[in-house]
Formats: sequence, C-alpha cells, structure tokens
Amino acid sequence: MNRSTTTLTPIEWAEKACEALMAKFEPEQLPPDRFHYHQGVFLSGMEKTWRLTGKSSYYEYIKRWVDSQIEPDGRIKKYNPDELDDIQPGVLLFNLYEQTGDERYRQALHTLVPLLKSWPTNPSGGIWHKGRYPNQMWLDGLYMAGPIAVMYGKTFGESDYFDRMAFQAILMEKRTKDPVTGLLYHGWDETREAAWADPASGLAPEFWGRAIGWYPVALLEMFEYMPGDHPDKAKLVEILQNLLAALPKFQDEATGLWYQVVDKGDRPGNWLENSCTALYVHAIAKAVRFGYLDPEYMNVAWKGYQGVIDTLKFDENGYVVIGQICIGTGIGDYAHYIARPTSENDLHGVGAFILMCVEMSLAKRAD
Repeated sequence: MNRSTTTLTPIEWAEKACEALMAKFEPEQLPPDRFHYHQGVFLSGMEKTWRLTGKSSYYEYIKRWVDSQIEPDGRIKKYNPDELDDIQPGVLLFNLYEQTGDERYRQALHTLVPLLKSWPTNPSGGIWHKGRYPNQMWLDGLYMAGPIAVMYGKTFGESDYFDRMAFQAILMEKRTKDPVTGLLYHGWDETREAAWADPASGLAPEFWGRAIGWYPVALLEMFEYMPGDHPDKAKLVEILQNLLAALPKFQDEATGLWYQVVDKGDRPGNWLENSCTALYVHAIAKAVRFGYLDPEYMNVAWKGYQGVIDTLKFDENGYVVIGQICIGTGIGDYAHYIARPTSENDLHGVGAFILMCVEMSLAKRAD
C-alpha cells in the first residue's frame, strides 16, 4: 500500500476501480475481442455502481461497449455460441433495452438465451460448460447462464427458465459438494472421461477459490428475478446458506483473505487470492441483506473486504491497482492451480472487486 486508503468508502472504491479501467481502455477496446464474460462481469459491476451513484459516464461506457458488439439487426458480431462464458454478458442488454427501447438489445437476447434450451447436456441433464469439454459441468457455469436465463424468464414471461436454472444449480451442488468441508469441487464429469476426473466420482481434484465464488453470486442474482414461491426456492436458499456457512473456517486469520486452493492454506506454494475473496464477501453481505444469513456474518465479510483493500496499490497516475488475481484457468490438480499466474487489474478480477464494494456500500447504508 503506497497511499492511505482509510478515508475511502466502499462505493468510492468501486468508482476508483471503474475509473482505472475506463482510463486504460476505450470501451470498444475491452479485451478479449469478442462478447465474453470478462467484460460482462466488469460491466455488471459498473452497472451496479451506476445505479448507486447515478453517474451517466458509467452508463455511457457500458452502452458503448455493447453497441460495439451488436449489429444493427441485433446480431452479435463475435461470440462462441457453444461456450457459457459468451452468454453471460447478455445480462447487460436488459437495462439497455429498458432504458432505450432499442429493439437490437431485445433481438440479441432472443438469440442468446434460447440457445440454453438446446444446449448439450450430460446424462443427468447438466449443461456442458463448453462445446469442447463434453459432459463437463463447472461451478463457473451457473454464473454464466443462471442470472441471464432467469432475467429473461421474468422479462419475457417464460417461466420454464426458472425451472431450468434451478435444476442446474441443484444438480451442480448435489454432485460437487464435499460432505466433510461443505465446499464445492471446481467441476464434475459424469462420464469420467476428462483427464482431471476422479475415476470413481468424476469430480475435479480441488476446491478452486474463484469457481466457488461464482456459484453463490449467481444464486443471489437469480433470487432477484425468480418468484419467491418457486417450488425450488427453499432448496436453493438452503444450498446457499450451507455453502456460505462453510467459508469462514477457511478464511486466513491474519489477512482476512481466502486461498487460491481454499482448503489447503497450510500447503507449500498456496497463495492468497483477491477475486475469490471479493466474491465471497459480496455473497455473504448480500445474503445477510436478503435475510438468508445471520447479521453476525458481516464480521467475516468486513474482515475479507479490508483484507482486499489492504493489498491495493496506486500507479504513477493515481489509479488503483488490484493485484493477486488469478488469471483464468481450466480444471487441474493442486500443482496446476498454485502455478497459475496472477494479473493486475484483470477485467474479471476488477469486476469481482466492484461487486464486493457495491454490496458493502449497501451494507454500510443499512447500518
């Protein structure tokens, strides 16, 4: 830390993170060069920041990126229609359609979300994460597909999407939950054909930090749009509560952060990772706000939040630098995860940070 951070509020930190990437990238240049969740999660955080601050520059930045990706007839210029990662940024289209009434946004949604109805599935009905990974379910997939599908179901009156995504969430937890730790393994291959799959269970070998974070973040987004009396809602809430209740015992006592491989903080080479910490803090705080967790969990959330803040730096131009972010990763063993490089101001890492800051801002307002 090379500048005092004690005076900034959580929403001011969210704005600092938005401004750092706005200064680095014109919206049309946000990487990668396609419609992808890296931009989607960052701009989702920016949209939430816009809602709290009302600053039009955030809305305009989001709109410019989306408009750079959508043809005049509503077609998406460049995306992979067999990868869940390239479905997720469609969540940005709902607000733009609501604000403008521009049919391009609605048409793009009608292209993206119905793909999920014919998406390939494993024998149990679980959707593949990517076309090139047959039968593999990854925890990350619920964030990529769940919120957009449930939002679509509510917006366009197609309630079967509530049932589809509830089924996916329940199946994923059932197959990946470890009864000892309460944590969820990164993935599951029912056919056991993936190189990483346990020959007996089909499970991934480790609990990867960020994957576990996407899952409760997705559930909480889904709850904002699912009917409160949906028949699977109580089960989903129980799943959420159990997972979030499992996390505090793995929080690093000294820093408040969580490890890259969550349950092995005492193992050589393991390291503290900011994006998973940010997602856990967001999910815990939001679950408290929604009444799904006891308010005492905010002690865990604030400790994690401060842990991330304590790692921040500023560059020579005064922009915040968020480090200790694992770059994207496939599924592997312990050695694979701890060898993953880190980045600074990576889009999905910054997105996770903004989500955390917005939620902690809401928590502060409720105090």
